[in-house]
Amino acid sequence: MCWSAEADLVAGAAVAAVGVGAVLRAGVSRRLPLAALPLLLGVHQLVEAGVWSGWAWARTAWAVVALPLLPLYVPAAVWCATRRRSAGWFTLLGAAVAVPLAVAVAGRPVVAHVHGHTLGYAVGVPVPGVLLAGYLVAVLGALLGSGDRHLRLLGWVTGLGALLCGLLWRLAFVSTWCALAALASVLLYRWADVNSSSSARTSPTEPPGSGTG
Repeated sequence: MCWSAEADLVAGAAVAAVGVGAVLRAGVSRRLPLAALPLLLGVHQLVEAGVWSGWAWARTAWAVVALPLLPLYVPAAVWCATRRRSAGWFTLLGAAVAVPLAVAVAGRPVVAHVHGHTLGYAVGVPVPGVLLAGYLVAVLGALLGSGDRHLRLLGWVTGLGALLCGLLWRLAFVSTWCALAALASVLLYRWADVNSSSSARTSPTEPPGSGTG
């Protein structure tokens, strides 16, 4: 979690290790970008350990992943894995949100403040309420509309987590929600494992549904 540098290191290493396993299970396939999400979020938590230490590069790197990258990456990865038309629309929404967030991160130094046992980030984002709404709709909408029960579960967990983090840690919402999303993303290992097993049962030379019986 984001409660200290040590907690970020432990959680980040554990989530990243699960992410490596998910990537290996997915293999070289259209599921790979989504399977790699736990690895990305695990490394993200490791970077935040550097934020606790006051490293400027870590603040910028953390903000790049948390703000412009995730609202675009998640729906795009869902679309790549599922080819759902709704995920394509959510990817466009994520791109629309990512552009002003990227401009904000590029144009101003990222500032981090300690609030108790959490970190709050100040970037100077314009119309933050609108962008936050679009961010959450892009990420959660793609997962909930994926048509896959494992991805829907991840969407519900991260959605409820967003509500909880907003109520309990308003000043450190982005940091706490990203930490919760990292932990929740380990559900993708099961998703990658199930899809890998399904693919293995399909003969590479015999299309599904064909047979002699």
